Amino acid sequence: MTMPNHIPPSPRSQEGLALFVALIVLVAMSIAGVALIRSVDTGTLIARNLAFQQSATLSGDQGIETARTWLLNNSSSLTGDRPGNGYYATSQDMLDLTGNVTPGDTSDNVNWDGKGGPTTPTCQAKDSVGNTVCYVIHRLCDTTGPLDSSTCSTRQYIRTDSGKGGMKPELTNQPGSWDPEIASMGVYRVTIRVAGARNNISYLQAFIVI
Repeated sequence: MTMPNHIPPSPRSQEGLALFVALIVLVAMSIAGVALIRSVDTGTLIARNLAFQQSATLSGDQGIETARTWLLNNSSSLTGDRPGNGYYATSQDMLDLTGNVTPGDTSDNVNWDGKGGPTTPTCQAKDSVGNTVCYVIHRLCDTTGPLDSSTCSTRQYIRTDSGKGGMKPELTNQPGSWDPEIASMGVYRVTIRVAGARNNISYLQAFIVI
């Protein structure tokens, strides 16, 4: 019985297989390259956004300090609203400070950008890094007029603790074992809005006792 002779693959067929494998490798490398570029772009974008946020936070801290200085300089005339200075003698509890609580209603917004309600902030000139800082101050009272612990958040009592560094202030209206101060101190809420580059908007809030 005669066995058929084995015919080896021709060089041309081998070249076709190598070309196919090379194409697969090329496609895989292209996909990996695209993924790497996307990863680098995403990392750069995240780093840039973090830098913008840090810049906004630093500018916001300066805004809080500006508001605190204004409160100290005007401590004798805080019984009524002063819209021209971004100050309100009541807490305005129903106010939508960021505009996100009732997005379809701007009548209860702070007028940060000229499109909100009647509550007007005070804004500083754009700083050296391009951030615009605006703030609004609310005294935590239900009504205007002199500070009254029945309608306002005040610090009326302090504890003495000589063993731990002297006076220990607390935000409380409850006497208990606390000693009354000579004069009540009001609590003021400062809301900061920082508008920066690439439409970056940041909000900060601080409470100041004066």
